[in-house]
Amino acid sequence: MIHPDGEPSGAPARARARGNEADHPVEPEARGSGRRLRGAIAYRLGTAILSGEHGPGDVLPSETEGSDALRVSRTAYREAIRTLAAKGLIESRPRLGTTVLPRHRWNMLDPDVLVWTFSGEPDMTIVRNLFELRAMVEPQAAAIAAERRSRADIKAIRGALAAMARHGLDHAAGQAADCAFHDAILRATGNDYLTVLSSSIGTAVTMTTQFKQRSRALPRDPIPGHRRVFDAIVAQDPVAAAAAMRVLVDQALEDTRQAME
Repeated sequence: MIHPDGEPSGAPARARARGNEADHPVEPEARGSGRRLRGAIAYRLGTAILSGEHGPGDVLPSETEGSDALRVSRTAYREAIRTLAAKGLIESRPRLGTTVLPRHRWNMLDPDVLVWTFSGEPDMTIVRNLFELRAMVEPQAAAIAAERRSRADIKAIRGALAAMARHGLDHAAGQAADCAFHDAILRATGNDYLTVLSSSIGTAVTMTTQFKQRSRALPRDPIPGHRRVFDAIVAQDPVAAAAAMRVLVDQALEDTRQAME
């Protein structure tokens, strides 16, 4: 996949960004199908926006310029632009072009947007905001899960924890199990609104784990902390469950900060 070069936003950066895009067209393996190609273009532009290469207020290359720079068809480029617009990242207007929208318009919890956030060099403000949301949601969700969990919920959480321990978080299977662990806790709340967040929280967990391991191994074994959350939920101790989950989120934020440094 193609990653942005991390140039600052602004008019000079836009000129450089167009040159960068010309130097890095969409890779040949992304051209096997229309859907894959559209996804590759959206990924290229989305990561550029999320990393700050294209900042709010910047005008993206026109359909002709963009498709030429990425060496793709105008139709594929246009459909990728529609994808970004549907996620609130950009807006296209006649005679004004395609403009990057202010950050408050972005659908930050969209799984694709979360992936794009951590595929490049993430903005620390976005990272901090994401973990603030997790710190507000997940500890309380763990507390509610401790009060309401069913036998099926315990089985799901236990199975995810066992898979994490078996595969480790440095492997895709272990990362998927980590995602399933957090998903099972949200589902155990029995709250439909919290359950809707499961795909977003799960994507955030997976992407931050992968990001933290780009240049080094995880600084600590995460399994004991997850097991403390599980034990508290099994014991129907909401206070302990919330406290244990808050520690997990805080440690994940600290590890992400160190990885960014």
